[in-house]
Amino acid sequence: MLGGVTQASAQLTRPDGSPLRVLIVDDEVNIAELLSMALRYEGWQTATAHTGRGAVKAAKEERPDAVVLDMMLPDFDGMEVLRRVRAHHPDVPVLFLTARDSVEDRVAGLTAGGDDYVTKPFSLEEVVARLRGLMRRAGASDRRESAVLTVGDLVLDEDSHEVRRDGEEIALTATEFELLRFLMRNPRRVLSKAQILDRVWNYDFGGQANVVELYISYLRKKVDAGREPMIHTMRGAGYVLKPAG
Repeated sequence: MLGGVTQASAQLTRPDGSPLRVLIVDDEVNIAELLSMALRYEGWQTATAHTGRGAVKAAKEERPDAVVLDMMLPDFDGMEVLRRVRAHHPDVPVLFLTARDSVEDRVAGLTAGGDDYVTKPFSLEEVVARLRGLMRRAGASDRRESAVLTVGDLVLDEDSHEVRRDGEEIALTATEFELLRFLMRNPRRVLSKAQILDRVWNYDFGGQANVVELYISYLRKKVDAGREPMIHTMRGAGYVLKPAG
């Protein structure tokens, strides 16, 4: 089951302090997008590809710090992608995704030069944890990230759980706080109900959209009441938070 991910207190970065870059390769677009969102939530930059050829091209262009690579792709398999990527980028850590849990597949992937693997179905937490381990071994460094998120006149402190808009304190429940934090970590980005359910409630999308609608309405009453709105509905697409004005 694809589950939610919990923000770590320390953010891994390149030695120079810039964000890590991760290439995600999976022919299932929804899985690639969920992984991408989870890693962006960690503060990393992401790129995605859905074919072997696309992966090799993206690896040359992006020069990623790590690759999350599905073994089964529509044109050629992950082993061939690994071989071609390593020809240009010999030291990049590679985390294989495989739907098969046989010893032969695991041995083949690691023997071919993969650094680690997870089997489908997997949790987002597991993938993030495995990548963090690979990145540390590859020389990434920990730095304490800012605990304060700011979008326009809206400020959220992740440590104290205080929220203020234009200096005025806003009292939120734990779930409202987590929903607002997710919106503020993705400003100006349209988030679907399915994505919000997966991150905030750890639900797969299955008829629970009314929960999102309900909590968005709660947030609006507290964050936007009597002020220019920041939380917007994009009909048929989801919700977006952006600075007022």
